[in-house]
Amino acid sequence: MNSESKLRGAAGLFVLITSLLAIFVSPLWMWFTVFIGLNLLQSAFTNWCPMMWVLKTLKK
Repeated sequence: MNSESKLRGAAGLFVLITSLLAIFVSPLWMWFTVFIGLNLLQSAFTNWCPMMWVLKTLKK
């Protein structure tokens, strides 16, 4: 699995988790989902994403 696949998997997992937390715990968790979406949007334009740094750090 390459880095981009891991990034997409992590983003999808975070969106699912925060959506479930918003349903079962508090609707305020949707703000974290919004943050994830904004981060993905900015990474499309800048080609930089903090999660890629995390994945590269964990790989070492």
